[in-house]
Amino acid sequence: MASFPDSVNENEIAKAKFIGELLVPVAPFDQKSGHEAWTVAFAPNGSYFAWSQGHRIVRLIPWTKCMRNFVVGHGGECTNASSPRHLSHQNSEGGQAILVAGEPREHTIDCGDIVLGLAFGSSVPEKQSRCVNIEWHRFKFGQDQLLLATGLNNGRIKIWDVYTGKLLLNLMDHTDTVRDLTFAPDGSLMLVSASRDKTLRVWDLKDDGNMVKVLRGHQNWVYCSAFSPDSSILCSVGAGKAVFLWNMDEYTLIRKLEGHHNDVVSCAFSPDGALLATASYDTRVIVWDHHKATVLLELGHLFPPPSPIFAGGANDRWVRAVSFCPDGRHLASITDDRLVRFWSIEERAPQAIASLSNGLCCAFSAEGNILAAGTRDGSVHFWECPRSIASLQHLCRMALRRVMISQQVEALAIPTPLCDYLTYKVI
Repeated sequence: MASFPDSVNENEIAKAKFIGELLVPVAPFDQKSGHEAWTVAFAPNGSYFAWSQGHRIVRLIPWTKCMRNFVVGHGGECTNASSPRHLSHQNSEGGQAILVAGEPREHTIDCGDIVLGLAFGSSVPEKQSRCVNIEWHRFKFGQDQLLLATGLNNGRIKIWDVYTGKLLLNLMDHTDTVRDLTFAPDGSLMLVSASRDKTLRVWDLKDDGNMVKVLRGHQNWVYCSAFSPDSSILCSVGAGKAVFLWNMDEYTLIRKLEGHHNDVVSCAFSPDGALLATASYDTRVIVWDHHKATVLLELGHLFPPPSPIFAGGANDRWVRAVSFCPDGRHLASITDDRLVRFWSIEERAPQAIASLSNGLCCAFSAEGNILAAGTRDGSVHFWECPRSIASLQHLCRMALRRVMISQQVEALAIPTPLCDYLTYKVI
């Protein structure tokens, strides 16, 4: 068994450039469970980076601070501050949280329990709450609101003001661990939580965090969920072989995608919403046309490809996480074979690889030029991503697919090769 097909020479694959890491203090109790970096996240506006560094602690660090100097001190602190500038942000009470010295503040947040899920929520672009019956709300989230949601081992969800580090809301309804969180990208501050209690719950933070809906259908733990770029579709995956797609306007199940042979643990939409990538313990990442429930691309991590029986059991190539790059042409995967792979949707072999022991999660920066990966020891590692200038064809395809689904493209009076390109059949 090998990590690459016979046609690929591992020594000829480019090595991703390592640019830095954020470390945590080492103590005797760190060898016990609870110190894992289960999740990492970048703010949508690129202002902050957050990660769960283990033992109830979440760190919020200005991203410019990390980019300018990756000299890491104790507790993951970057030693040098960036050049002074003045920032003004609206806080949750509608007033101005004015930061006059240097860059945005760094925060260390004690969440009270092990943190397994993290998500940034932004009210940009501003969208009204779906709640129309209540005129008064405790919080008046403005146009420049940035929130951090943390999902805890005890089933609670805590909402924090990123600019002040203040706890705003404590959401309690799950009966087991909250494994993942995701905000709708349309600025509505709708939050979806995925839990080991086999449910997904939808919360409206503009309605003071009231729960809107419970989505039921998973028969086992729910590991991960992701919104489509237009916030109309939610994908959820968990301890099972199926990929669930939900209509988030009506809160109904659209369909299940079948194709994996083991638990599906991670999912991500492409920036134009045309593609869906799912990662599984069956050693594969599958790229789907979710509108038509068809498989477009399989990215293998074990060769020769294992049989369904072998893939459905324990192996050393479990894919832990997958993330789509904002350029729509690249994605990254974290696997138990101690490698990070950077893929192009135009190739079946990795463009670049990097060594990483005990990787658990990954996320691209808002600009798409940096990948962050969290590990079992609570640390985070950063690499530069393989970049190339996107063709005008690809940019036009992304622009079109943001507003048209596959069936609409196929209905156009255009040549078949062009239709195949626009529907990603030729990737």
